[in-house]
Amino acid sequence: MGSGIVGPKGNYRIHTIAMRRVACWAVTAFVIANAAAQVPSTEDFARHPEISDIALSPTGDKVALAVPSADGMETQLQIVPLDGKGQTHALRFGRQMHVSDIVWTDDNRLVVSRASMEPLQARPYSEGELFATDITGKDQEMLFGYDPDQGARTGRRKDGGFAAVSQVLPMQPGIALVSFRCWDCGEEPDTALYRVDTRTGERHEVERFKKTTYFAADGNGIARIAVSSDANDNPVIQYRAKADSAWQPLPSALAGYSMTPLRFDPDNNSLYALVSDDKEPGQLYRMDLAAGTRTRLAGRSDMDIASIVYKGYSGAPTAVIYDAGKPAVDYIDKTSEWSQLHAGLMKLFAGEMVQFIQFSRDDRKVLFSVRSDQHPGAYYVLDRDSTKIQLVSELRSWIQPGQMAPTRSVEFTARDGTRLYGFYTATGTTPRPLIVMPHGGPHGPYDTWGFDDDAQFLASRGYGVLQVNFRGSGGRGQGFMESGYREWGGRIQDDIADGVHWAIDNHLVDSGKTCIYGASFGGYAALMNPIRYPDLYKCAIGYVGVYDLALMFDKGDVRGSKSGRRYLERVLGADAATLAANSPARQAARIKLPVFLAQGSIDQRVPPAQFNALVKAMRATGQPVETLVIPGEGHGFYKPENRARMYHEMEAFLGKYLGPGPGAPVGGQAAGEKARH
Repeated sequence: MGSGIVGPKGNYRIHTIAMRRVACWAVTAFVIANAAAQVPSTEDFARHPEISDIALSPTGDKVALAVPSADGMETQLQIVPLDGKGQTHALRFGRQMHVSDIVWTDDNRLVVSRASMEPLQARPYSEGELFATDITGKDQEMLFGYDPDQGARTGRRKDGGFAAVSQVLPMQPGIALVSFRCWDCGEEPDTALYRVDTRTGERHEVERFKKTTYFAADGNGIARIAVSSDANDNPVIQYRAKADSAWQPLPSALAGYSMTPLRFDPDNNSLYALVSDDKEPGQLYRMDLAAGTRTRLAGRSDMDIASIVYKGYSGAPTAVIYDAGKPAVDYIDKTSEWSQLHAGLMKLFAGEMVQFIQFSRDDRKVLFSVRSDQHPGAYYVLDRDSTKIQLVSELRSWIQPGQMAPTRSVEFTARDGTRLYGFYTATGTTPRPLIVMPHGGPHGPYDTWGFDDDAQFLASRGYGVLQVNFRGSGGRGQGFMESGYREWGGRIQDDIADGVHWAIDNHLVDSGKTCIYGASFGGYAALMNPIRYPDLYKCAIGYVGVYDLALMFDKGDVRGSKSGRRYLERVLGADAATLAANSPARQAARIKLPVFLAQGSIDQRVPPAQFNALVKAMRATGQPVETLVIPGEGHGFYKPENRARMYHEMEAFLGKYLGPGPGAPVGGQAAGEKARH
């Protein structure tokens, strides 16, 4: 590449090395591809990323990768030398088994979680079983899990619960702190913290708290912060002022409402944490636990800090990143070599967001990611001594950024004066049919500037896509999230409709051609918004959506715990008339537009009873509804062929009721894509 960036050691340049492919993994040069003439196929958008997790070894000479198989039915652990010379080792649990949450606990020792797949995210998520291995795979150990007896063989572990690595201890190689919560110890079981030797499997309990608790420990492995919740699910924070102090409530001078501990300074007294005193967006503080004082470092009044950029392996924060609206980086110490390095990489990868992921123990190697609205993302390793930047893996190398649509941040004022943020994705600036795409949740998740499969697929078919971070969304503090409680069918729907009016007023919509599409809560909104605002929409698509609020209390995994039931009562209320008035299945007579519904047959989060209730109610009113039910799929489709089928069905449905947008594939298909039969 012709351009470099100025850093503490000189000019850093992207280094081209010979391609070496290992299974699904490759090391190549970074190439910005020119846009090709053909539009990507549905299969391009349906394929899973090439890796789902990555971790840099403490020595900085190897990376560990979670690499899914082509069909997504297995994820292997691969340990790859960055110099391309050593042996690559691949470890596997077996067919339909996955790994996630890779953690190096020593130079040649790793811990991973056995995982299942999260369909809507298309990523593995931990099942709570932990396994340790050396880099060859020969010395393996189950740290936590249930090992059944087999004949005369007695299983070593009988852990019925969820374990997760809480922290590694760099000064104590191979030692990690692991939090554990059992599944069969009542509805609100204790949380225990163990000190674990990941080489031998030996473990010792060091802390135990009632209910679900998050621990943060200092560099010596002494737990200093414990965060749990009260009967109303508000945070309860305890701390040790010094390593040998007793647990006591955290004083309001340090945190009034909530605190998210991040990391300790090497002095084992100063703690960096995100703090909200009155449910406002979290602010970054440096806390002196012994003195009981704090110093504010960064934060905004309208948006949470989404991520932190650190000064190396054990250093302080050097920058914060915001993403609930227009993405932004705020450098805390602009003179820091790490701030200058990050700013330089941002300049080199112009138009992308750069995030430091991990560092070698000596801070000479940096694993970082780049991503943008048009680029699904890639991982690189920077060698600060040789000034070379090495591509480790593109997440989706078959996606050409030049073919993708830009996403721009938008702001508008809701009818009650609330300032809202959102995103608009389209291939051009001329008016076009609009797809409104409310996110799931709705409380906590939020849309961000970045590559979105659904938005890019729809934009590639000539549509404009509007995403609104309505009240109740995350990213703007607890207070903003709570403003959406008991407003599922009310102000949240008003916010979405106000977003549509903003798009119309800004001449983005072609002749009132608007459809709404969403998954999970987004599926609920896709039906509830046309009930509330029938004149805004021509069609609606609900995907694994909630359609009868009362059923949430009777079916589905949310109701399975005491905290889940409290959540439902808090966000929905318990008044039967209100629940019915805000349930699409109970208001089917008011649905006056074409509807397409998609559902997985084994969905546990939003069981098929929700889908069945709406389909039955619509057909009882004589309203036609198109449906797609995929056997064996859960809360969102995971298999690439099923994801592609969903996209095909959506494309046909939208083409029927909205027509194609500017630049859509001729005949409704991408170039080279097989015709559907």
